[in-house]
Amino acid sequence: MLSASLLQPGFSITNRLNNQESMEAAEVAAEAAPVPSESFKDQISKYKTMMTAAYKSKPIPYWILLILGIIAMVVAFPASSILSRVYYENGGQSKWIISWVAVAGWPLIAVILFPTYFITKTFPTPLNLKLFLSYIILGFLSAADNLMYAYAYAYLPASTAALVASSSLVFSALFGYILVKNRMNASIINALFVITAGLTIIALDSSSDRYDNITDKQYIMGLVWDVLASALHGLIFALSELIFVKLLGRRSFIVVLEQQIMVSLFAFLFTSLGTFVSGDFQAMTSEATSFKGGKSAYYQVLVWSAVTFQLGVLGATAVIFLASTVLAGVLNAIRTPITSIAAVILLHDPMSGFKILSLVITFWGFGSYIYGSSMDDNQS
Repeated sequence: MLSASLLQPGFSITNRLNNQESMEAAEVAAEAAPVPSESFKDQISKYKTMMTAAYKSKPIPYWILLILGIIAMVVAFPASSILSRVYYENGGQSKWIISWVAVAGWPLIAVILFPTYFITKTFPTPLNLKLFLSYIILGFLSAADNLMYAYAYAYLPASTAALVASSSLVFSALFGYILVKNRMNASIINALFVITAGLTIIALDSSSDRYDNITDKQYIMGLVWDVLASALHGLIFALSELIFVKLLGRRSFIVVLEQQIMVSLFAFLFTSLGTFVSGDFQAMTSEATSFKGGKSAYYQVLVWSAVTFQLGVLGATAVIFLASTVLAGVLNAIRTPITSIAAVILLHDPMSGFKILSLVITFWGFGSYIYGSSMDDNQS
């Protein structure tokens, strides 16, 4: 639009040129002028506005479920790890019992799933032969994975076992890249090397936190079983994602709960068979009698181990589908130091300088992985 002065009669070319030069000079001066930076108070106000908008964009039940999921991840999973170590410290001997307890709580997920069908007015996913066989294979692998972790917690302090188990992130990323063609960027690759470095520090400092009743051979086997279990856990995670992509073609909260129930059910059947054949079911009565604190304490440890593990699984599922895998990764990173610190406070685990260094490096690796994953999400 022309200005009012340009519409006046008798407006000369010289005036027009002068006016144009003045406007250009004003634009250059405006561009050269420094942009005032936001004050700390303005930044807080901006984030407060963003948080308020995000809160109002979702219903209250959504936030309640998300908060419960977060609490379950950062409390239930560490509690399950601590209880596994409590079992061995107070006289428990069976590896099969601890691996059986990890999947014995699978009906809790069914209690959540079945009402969900009626609330969302959906039907169960049809179970064909390929999907059925896939669940059997994953169930068998999960049973083996839980047994390996049981050996790790039998021979290692809970703080050390939790740090070594964080290497499952490395294997999840590698198997995800190979099997599911997930992307890898510089931040994720850096995270894999950093977490591996933290694991190496733990292995080199093995003499500082070995229990007196554990031999050097048992401690080394505990480390080996922990790494193998983490590798198998990463493979299970990648295979589960492959099933979503190839056989189901979708991934929703209900579908994940269905898979978790089926895999846990078959893992429960395999583990129950192993526990029965090994004679550990029959030995539970005598083990409970000799347990420090008596039979009541023995069965409480087992029951709460089963409950806390399944609550952690439910919490992780809720966080992933209500928020994002990045938030789940953040919480996964937080639960590692929580487990280690809780083990030091409650179980009096030794905490050497090397273990603290490994904890810091591992946390740094998680941060790098989360940053790399968030970059991929933004690009997608």
